[in-house]
Amino acid sequence: MRLRYIYVTRRTLAMNELHEDILIADNLGSTALRQTQGYITHALCRQGGCSFFMGPVCHHFAAGDCLIIPQQSLQMNRLEASDDFVVEVIYVKSTFIQNSTPQSNYGMRGHLALFENPVMHLNEEQQQVCALNFDYIRRRLALPHHHFHLDAMLNAVQCMIIDFFDFHVELYGDRPVSSQQAVLMERFLSLLDGGEYRRYRDVGHYAAMLCVTPKYLSEVCHKVSGQSALYWITRYTALDISRQLRRRDLTLDEVSDLYGFSSLSYFARYVQKHLGAHPSELRG
Repeated sequence: MRLRYIYVTRRTLAMNELHEDILIADNLGSTALRQTQGYITHALCRQGGCSFFMGPVCHHFAAGDCLIIPQQSLQMNRLEASDDFVVEVIYVKSTFIQNSTPQSNYGMRGHLALFENPVMHLNEEQQQVCALNFDYIRRRLALPHHHFHLDAMLNAVQCMIIDFFDFHVELYGDRPVSSQQAVLMERFLSLLDGGEYRRYRDVGHYAAMLCVTPKYLSEVCHKVSGQSALYWITRYTALDISRQLRRRDLTLDEVSDLYGFSSLSYFARYVQKHLGAHPSELRG
């Protein structure tokens, strides 16, 4: 497993402080490394292909496809690659992505779509554009002494993001989202990202925290993502349970307690319903 570190200089309160904002790798195994915590994964399959699971769903990643994992909690499992599999991976720190993302509410839709399916099957023209962006970022990283290196890198990453938006619109169509709706959805997802679902899995709890009605929260979620608020609560919970069940240092009772289930049998029914198997079958 090879992971090359590329550094981008950023001006902060501490002068000349270096941050590992962008990492380049040549394999997907590195997505499980601790060094990539807090990074967004962008991968371009150059040759061959692989399959992997994200929660209970199997995804296929083939030559010309682009893979984006928008948050570290979405972990890849059971990765199986062809002998000729060649991939280029660019990790970008979440904070750097935020600084690079254009002022468009479309980013929220794209983020949620990638949560559902992280693989985009690109046509030939899109493949060329994506490859151009990857090559450009790599070449720009090789020029650290450029007087405006940070600005150049922000521009390069932003260009890549804008093209991802364009790919997504071509593949899935556009649906306008207001700023108010995008902000509410972002606040809702922030609560879920913080692990709130481990204690609370009812829409009313989140609606109260966001000072809106449960009906309005679900309406906004459906408008922005095409899915209800309950769907996203359950989605986050199921993915996290799937991940915790693979931990050999936790018993089934301990995993159940982690989510506040009143009994192991209730926990087992929940897992069976949302992950399609008994907890013991998902131990991995």
